[in-house]
Amino acid sequence: MKSGIHPVYETRTFHCYGCGEEWTTRTTLKPSSSDGKVHLDICSNCHPFFTGKQKLIDKAGRVDRFRKRYAKVTPAEASDKTEKTDKTDK
Repeated sequence: MKSGIHPVYETRTFHCYGCGEEWTTRTTLKPSSSDGKVHLDICSNCHPFFTGKQKLIDKAGRVDRFRKRYAKVTPAEASDKTEKTDKTDK
């Protein structure tokens, strides 16, 4: 290997704020605090996707509300409005 171009590959301790889990592994990441640990907000032990506690958001309600709101205006009403504005502009 060429010297001086590769990052330092060291053993670091990772700490998760979400669940308090700590583990040691080798990485090129620099520690984010003075205690020498790399701190994470969430890890695979407490992330909802990996634990199976994920909540799915129903977006169909939003689409239905949008369609109901704009279904009140019919195309005939919309064309009447554009004709009136065209006549006043000329």
